[in-house]
Amino acid sequence: MSIDQGTTFNTQINLNDSSGNPVNLDSYTVESQMRKSYTSSNAYNFTVSANSSGIISLSLSANASDAMDSGRYLYDVLVKDPLGNVTRIIEGQVTINAGVSR
Repeated sequence: MSIDQGTTFNTQINLNDSSGNPVNLDSYTVESQMRKSYTSSNAYNFTVSANSSGIISLSLSANASDAMDSGRYLYDVLVKDPLGNVTRIIEGQVTINAGVSR
C-alpha cells in the first residue's frame, strides 16, 4: 500500500470463506496497525470497520498520516471471531510518501 503524507487514506478488503461467500463480520472484532519494524514499540492504528458483507474498511485521517515520518512501514489486519480465535488475514508493507504542501 502507498499513503501520501498529509492526506486521507481509505481502502477496503473483501473477506470471503473457502466457498467464495462473504464472511458476516457483524460479531467479529477487527484491528490493524502499522509499525516501522516488527520490534518497534511505536504503533499507528488504522481506523477499522467491518460489516455483514465481509468488507473490512481501513482508514487514516489526513492529520494521522501527516504526523507519520515518510518511509516504509509494516502492517497487518487481525480478525477475532466470536469464540476468541484470532486470524491474521493480511500483512504487508506501507509506504508513506513525503508531502510538500503544508
